[in-house]
Amino acid sequence: MTALAAATLLLCSAAAPAAGACRALPDQYVVARAPGVLPEGVDVRPDGTMYVSSDATGALYRGRVTTPELRPFHAEGATARGSTRGIHSDRSGRVFSVGAGRLTVHAPDGHLLATVDAPDGPLGPPDLNDLVITPDAVYVTDWANPVVLRASLDGSHIGPLEPWADVRAAFPGFPDRYWLLNGIVADPAGRTLLVASNGTEAVWRIDTSTREVSRLDLGDTSFGADGMVLHGHHLYAVLNYGAPHGLYIARLDAQLRGGSVVHRITGDRFDLPTTLARRGCRLYVVNSQNDDPPGVPPYTVTAVHDPLCGADG
Repeated sequence: MTALAAATLLLCSAAAPAAGACRALPDQYVVARAPGVLPEGVDVRPDGTMYVSSDATGALYRGRVTTPELRPFHAEGATARGSTRGIHSDRSGRVFSVGAGRLTVHAPDGHLLATVDAPDGPLGPPDLNDLVITPDAVYVTDWANPVVLRASLDGSHIGPLEPWADVRAAFPGFPDRYWLLNGIVADPAGRTLLVASNGTEAVWRIDTSTREVSRLDLGDTSFGADGMVLHGHHLYAVLNYGAPHGLYIARLDAQLRGGSVVHRITGDRFDLPTTLARRGCRLYVVNSQNDDPPGVPPYTVTAVHDPLCGADG
């Protein structure tokens, strides 16, 4: 614990360079010390609240970016599905998470607000992987089926999860069961989705008005991302398949149709990373240990400096 607390990054406010404007933040966070947790998803809110999910148990954890230890977040019913992967909060603080065949929505106090079950897909039972919240909907990827699902949002009401886009036609002849849909992000207006596919080693673009699916053009780069963050025209992605494990950043064009990888952060600081969150000039990367379950406690999130901090778009 002493060594962990001593390992820090300095976060300084350029707008307030006076004494005390810099404070030390941990460069690693302990999600849990109990065996068998296998963290998967992460969300960091503007106020510094951090949520992490457990793929192995379905449990949720919560902490602050100023504190190196997270604690269990007592979210009603989260462990009932047995696995939680994608986790994101909305502007009001509601916590959306998915795993197995279920989407849940919790209040910040852990009260269960909604439960939405996904239907079977063309290949069988769903295995929900990640989600993105747009102004009028929640879009969810299915690891077991090459389908993106959608649930409408109208204030506090969330509609049923329904199959919305079958991506198979975008890559004719590719084996259906190997699409392996992972991370999903959207532009702020919710007009464009980017969906990661481990199996195709690519990211796919979906126009939400037409449901047209096309491949994000990153040249010859293998880009089978897991979790992703879209910030302006920068796509931050965690890769753990088809390329050295780590964090990759691509600069995209204005239409989010193509671009190029401009930064790679790899190395032994990560332990099978699965996804990331971005806040300020820091990137928070989950070390899942999913390649060797149940892994070895403690289970952690690593924070690194964003090399594009301050870049336009």
